[in-house]
Amino acid sequence: MAGIVLAGGRAVRFGSNKALASFRGQPLIAWSLAILQPTCQAIAINGPETTAGPLGLPALPDPPDAPQGPLSGVLAGLDWAAAQGFETLLTVPCDTPFLPREMAARFLSELGNAPLIAGRARRPHPLCALWRVETRKALRALSRPGKHPPLTAVLESLGGIWADFPDEKAFANLNTQAEFEAAAQGL
Repeated sequence: MAGIVLAGGRAVRFGSNKALASFRGQPLIAWSLAILQPTCQAIAINGPETTAGPLGLPALPDPPDAPQGPLSGVLAGLDWAAAQGFETLLTVPCDTPFLPREMAARFLSELGNAPLIAGRARRPHPLCALWRVETRKALRALSRPGKHPPLTAVLESLGGIWADFPDEKAFANLNTQAEFEAAAQGL
């Protein structure tokens, strides 16, 4: 299995490169990498070289024909995973430091014949997902330039399934400086 951290956003609400911001003594992205490292044989970052380079990981730009947004990062990851010979790709955002440690193992155990499986607590968290690489053609067809389908709709149209987790806080995204500071202080 390959893994990718989605760190290609502009971080407008945060005001700087949040992936590399220090969170509890390490870059915020390190918490997402910790979810991938135990189960992924190869890991890349969908984001700029300035984010991936210091971590010694490949930087994957969005495909030029893909719409802007996280779906482009997923497509970049699926293309990369296919080129590496992997059948599955685990995706996680760069700004979710509290993800369940058992998430990857749980996704693997529940994948079955589904094309993908994503996390859900009180609400869907489709960036936390395990994708079959073979879904990239169908995903590309759903995400033509100028068309920005929500990832929850993509999951459903591809026949994906949800893995339910009990703790919504585990999927918290730190999008602003205020959220970041509150989470760093354990609030």
